[in-house]
Amino acid sequence: MGTTVSASRTRVWRPEWPCPVGLVLSHHRRGPGDPTYRRTPDGAIWRGIRTPDGPATLRLESDPADGTVTGEAWGAGAEWVLDRLPRMLGADDDPAGFTPLHKPIADAWRRYPHWRLGATDLVMESLVPTIIEQKVTGQEALGAFQRMVRRFGERAPGPPSDADPPVRLWIQPTPEQLRAVPSWEWLRLPVDGARSRPIQHAARVASSLERAGRQEPVEFDRRLRTLPGIGVWTSAEVRFRALGDADAVSFGDYHIPANIGYVLTGEPVDDDGLAVLLEPYAGHRHRVQRLVELAGLSRPRRGPRMAPRTHLPR
Repeated sequence: MGTTVSASRTRVWRPEWPCPVGLVLSHHRRGPGDPTYRRTPDGAIWRGIRTPDGPATLRLESDPADGTVTGEAWGAGAEWVLDRLPRMLGADDDPAGFTPLHKPIADAWRRYPHWRLGATDLVMESLVPTIIEQKVTGQEALGAFQRMVRRFGERAPGPPSDADPPVRLWIQPTPEQLRAVPSWEWLRLPVDGARSRPIQHAARVASSLERAGRQEPVEFDRRLRTLPGIGVWTSAEVRFRALGDADAVSFGDYHIPANIGYVLTGEPVDDDGLAVLLEPYAGHRHRVQRLVELAGLSRPRRGPRMAPRTHLPR
């Protein structure tokens, strides 16, 4: 499908804090080859987004000296994404009450004091790549996601082909397109049946899931996990991206409990141990998880290393 060139819309937003746009959006990037996400040499961040109003391309550029963030968007969903630009960049996140109780967390918070947790309000955008990441290495998951987008998604609308620098993004497939993908095509990506079936099941109830995303995180978690193949890890990964849930913890991850345990106590822990360690941070447990990631903190690696982002069964 060819690129549709459309007139752009622009919004200039002045956040109440020095908003680090790239830092806030970084967890939406699914690997360096993500066809829906690009950072260009001029410092702008581009995203291809499927909104309830239609596809959109969003370009974000911050001006620290002026304290503004400029969003330019193309496509039928342009107004939708610009209306939600502040929420996407963390304007609704409230770190009040977050008190680091461990020195490494306090140090990371001092290093990243302006990071906030944004919310996209787009459930399927986060859910589909998260399901693809279940139980496989990060390299396999990222490659499969990128191939899925290029094979079954569509080109993002605008900007004109003579834009400098030229950017041509993709947008994830629609639920209808996902439902139409046959089993052998999933296997070619490769995405096995244990992951393609939950994706297609979610695609059949996509409208209900998007509506559920407007509920409180606890209720959304309950409803999302009624779907086959969706467990605690998948729900958490969707909640902090789509809902901005600052308490969502990625229990079931191969690395996260061990890394946070080592950072906080000097010893790796399992999920049960992680739950105990993070209990004093209730309401802000994802904030701890993300600060550990942003600061690059982890347990020492000994012996052969697994590829990153391998997850245990849910």
